[in-house]
Amino acid sequence: MENKTSKPQSFRGVVVKTAMKDTATVAVSRYVKHPKYKKYQTRTKKYLVHDPGNTVAVGDNVTIVASRPISKLKRFVIAKTA
Repeated sequence: MENKTSKPQSFRGVVVKTAMKDTATVAVSRYVKHPKYKKYQTRTKKYLVHDPGNTVAVGDNVTIVASRPISKLKRFVIAKTA
């Protein structure tokens, strides 16, 4: 049998909060078409992201990557700051 390895889930977003220790809140926006009205709209979701050493600041564009569960709500880590 073959082992299939897939790339972990990744998103690009903007840091909106850095008040917690080793954690940042990243808002990820996506552009979707409404199924009934056919109008495009922006939908935003916030993720808690592991940031060891608090290296990012509010307003930074970052790439986040899925990882093992770090806490109850943290499932992503910061891959790079763009």
